[in-house]
Amino acid sequence: MKRLWPLVFLFVCGLARAADVNGAQLSLAWGMPFAGILLSIAIAPLLAPRLWHDHYGKIAAAWAVLFLVPFGMAFGGEAAVASVVHAALAEYIPFIALIAALYVVAGGICIRGNLHGTPKLNTGLLALGTGLASIMGTTGAAMLLIRPLLRANDARRHRTHVVVFFIFLVANAGGALTPLGDPPLFLGFLQGVDFFWTTQHLWRQTLMMWLLLLAIFFVLDSYFYRAGKEELPGITDPTPDDAGPLRFEGKVNFVLLAGILALVLMSGLWKPGIAFHVMGTEVLLQNAVRDIGLVVVALLSLGLTPAGARAGNEFNWEPILEVGKLFAGIFITIGPVIAMLKAGVDGPFAGIVRMVNDGAGQPNNAMYFWATGLLSSFLDNAPTYLVFFNTAGGDAQMLMSEGAATLAAISAAAVFMGANTYIGNAPNLMVKAIAESRGLQMPSFFGYMLWSVGILVPIFVLMTFLFFR
Repeated sequence: MKRLWPLVFLFVCGLARAADVNGAQLSLAWGMPFAGILLSIAIAPLLAPRLWHDHYGKIAAAWAVLFLVPFGMAFGGEAAVASVVHAALAEYIPFIALIAALYVVAGGICIRGNLHGTPKLNTGLLALGTGLASIMGTTGAAMLLIRPLLRANDARRHRTHVVVFFIFLVANAGGALTPLGDPPLFLGFLQGVDFFWTTQHLWRQTLMMWLLLLAIFFVLDSYFYRAGKEELPGITDPTPDDAGPLRFEGKVNFVLLAGILALVLMSGLWKPGIAFHVMGTEVLLQNAVRDIGLVVVALLSLGLTPAGARAGNEFNWEPILEVGKLFAGIFITIGPVIAMLKAGVDGPFAGIVRMVNDGAGQPNNAMYFWATGLLSSFLDNAPTYLVFFNTAGGDAQMLMSEGAATLAAISAAAVFMGANTYIGNAPNLMVKAIAESRGLQMPSFFGYMLWSVGILVPIFVLMTFLFFR
């Protein structure tokens, strides 16, 4: 039993990293649990949707145990506990606290009113959600606007493309400007990247992405709008919105959203020089205040939001529970992968390191962009960002200065290319599930990829030549 309790503690904490292990001495076999959980996320919902829906937490836990048991036996329980405490306090708790707070607060804002899905209105809603995503997160913006957008288009004959572009823009590209916007950038913030670094270094790429996608959408939506009226003249709205002007319920949550922004900004700007040490892990006072504050904000939202607002949004806990469980498993198993990547050309992933660097060892930013983006498309963009952040050296100060072009390529790819598939970013699947629950037939996994390859990939090619050569 004495040898088992550290492993139990590791699993309960939900995070383990082989931070003190020399990655050059590890074999690729240590990365198998990480690959296994990511493949499960990608494939299991397609092959066994009911099994995955009912047991995804157990599947993630199984992969975690498959890593933790041999890890504890190989490196010892004491070192493993110290490692997991460091990772939990420094990364996982801040990450899940922010995501959960945004989900709870955004889920308390319900938009009421009778909206009609014209091309101008749809483009305006997409533009609004895209802009809000960097302030309230892609998850928060998507949960705020997807249901009003679906209601506005209930009477439309052709509306699948509306949700597809919503995923492109609101659930992904909109979150590129701040650490609040998308989980990969928040992980970078936790690693030491300045809060406004992406705003300063990605605004041109982001603006191009937004304008091109909104223009393409308006043209397509105008065509489908006219075609639908010709095919089904006089169609009536099957689920009409509330009568009356546009209005909001749960407006107190706008104040709470400002509180979330203030807490994150505070943790990056306030430097009191006070730290606590827990089993060798340094916990800065400003980070502890931020995370406790995020929990308080979420609790205030639950207590202050009118019940009708959450009912109107069909609010439930399943999406955030899924994110929490799956990311726990991902972060548990990603530890040795990061250690091996940090070993550079001396480690098992020397081939990947050489691929994204030239013969002189200098970074090839175009390769960083596409390697990060392709893996973000089929894995999850947050851990993929972390992997390539460490491949590029893992030093935030260096990457923000002489490595700025490389960090920009990694950041842009992780955010933008998370839209290439349903599994690239957590909000993608949330939006798909909500749309299907309202009777909209969404494209299959590969059907959605036809949209992304046809529309997004040409933009990424153009972006490569303009920004990452």
